Amino acid sequence: MNEILLEKGGRLTLPPGVVKTLEAKSLRLSSCSANHLLLEATAGDDKVLMTGQLVEGGVVDLLSFFNMFRKSGVLHFILSGGNKTLCFQNGEIVYATSTFPEEEIGEILYSLGKFDRETLQGARQFANGELPLDKILVDQDVITSKDLWAATRNQVETIVYNLFAFHEGSYVFVDTPLDEDQVVSLSMGTQNLVMEGLRRVDERAVYMQKVKSLDAIPVATGDTPNDLDSVSQKMVALIQAGVSSVKELLRRSGSGEFDSIRLLSQLVERGIVTMEEAPTVAVEGVLGEVVTIFNGVLVAMHSVVSAKNPQFRDEVSCFLRDLPQPFSYVFRQTTLKEDGSVDGGRVLANLAGLEEGDKLRLLSESLSELVYMECIAARRELGAADSSALIKRVQEVSQRVQDLIGSRDDE
Repeated sequence: MNEILLEKGGRLTLPPGVVKTLEAKSLRLSSCSANHLLLEATAGDDKVLMTGQLVEGGVVDLLSFFNMFRKSGVLHFILSGGNKTLCFQNGEIVYATSTFPEEEIGEILYSLGKFDRETLQGARQFANGELPLDKILVDQDVITSKDLWAATRNQVETIVYNLFAFHEGSYVFVDTPLDEDQVVSLSMGTQNLVMEGLRRVDERAVYMQKVKSLDAIPVATGDTPNDLDSVSQKMVALIQAGVSSVKELLRRSGSGEFDSIRLLSQLVERGIVTMEEAPTVAVEGVLGEVVTIFNGVLVAMHSVVSAKNPQFRDEVSCFLRDLPQPFSYVFRQTTLKEDGSVDGGRVLANLAGLEEGDKLRLLSESLSELVYMECIAARRELGAADSSALIKRVQEVSQRVQDLIGSRDDE
């Protein structure tokens, strides 16, 4: 969280992300002390009942508190890399939403093996950020209503389970009524979700010691006992057929990430499977050239601006998280490297399934959006005069990419 100075006369300068969230809302002073200041929006009837910072074990304490006292309302978590919202009804979690890309309903369905990446990408393009993706998938008979219901319940549980890995962040509990479509019948109560979430965090760490990485390559040793359950047999068959990575193996097994990681770790422990490091993905061709061009200016921008604002990298990461579609999809599961550049291999993996021309256009537009945001930050942190050289370089980069795309179109 950025440090904010209360200037003489009571003036506060808020970070851009906070300004964007609040927009032109009127605020009232709700409470203050020598250690805190709480401002609330005056519009609406929703009331902030509790807010604070997460500490280790804080998630467990919060969920147990709301469950014990049968609270109803909405609990928002502001976390590194994304936000989560849990809806409570009489102390039970009945719904959850998340801005983490891997917890979006399309990704949940994909991770359960309901369709391939190309089908998901096609549905996203058809939705165009305006139509509900889940409705499109049902209407086009890609999935059934039963598939969607099971995936929605899986989504809510996944959002909750993944929450226990966070020990830093902030939260706010708001007294607000729930809509009927915000109630999902879960298979477990809140206390059971808490216990299961803690178990998964601990056990997943143990399993991943054997699995190594979701990008690692599983290799069958040829020793296949007869006592394997059906899912493990399917996993071994997929590995023997040359499945590309652990991540793809988990998806195609269709059993959910946690259970599949557990079974894979058992296969490794029994010597049925070994793990190999994933090869480095080289970004080649015109797409690789575009990434290289943009990364050059991103590294330069990061070097200069972060010297003035050490939290610049976190600011940019939040920007990537909050981008609208289709840009948010391009940067899905992408964070800036230490030098301020983006992982070209990850970005291009997110573009898989598109035509080459569409990949090039969307890649350049997305990186341009990122660079434009950094230009605004550079002007804010450095001033117009000191940032002029950087912005001039950005303009040259933009022209260079446009020339590259133009020459590609002429071929």
